[in-house]
Amino acid sequence: MSKLHIKKGDTVYVNSGEDKGKTGRVLKVLVEKGRALVEGINMVSKSTKPNAKNPQGGIVKQEAPIHISNLNVVDPKTGKPTRVGRRESSDGRTFVRYAKKSGEEIK
Repeated sequence: MSKLHIKKGDTVYVNSGEDKGKTGRVLKVLVEKGRALVEGINMVSKSTKPNAKNPQGGIVKQEAPIHISNLNVVDPKTGKPTRVGRRESSDGRTFVRYAKKSGEEIK
């Protein structure tokens, strides 16, 4: 399987779907399914039984996974969506991700 262009903590832009045009932070990447949980994106209503965390129970809104093909990393320089590239770092031992639009390194 190839490496994914998205990591936990990245700020991403949604390309398609109900939340098209919104941005959010990646909470979790589900590598085997090719999906990611993004904060405030793809919210679904879920029924829950009463428990210690939610003693009342009822309907809870939570994020559902969204396919990573529908996400683009936000360029740290311009704040617009961009594709991600990889290049060797200055020490020559590791690879760093960079924004293809501005050439800026993605932290």
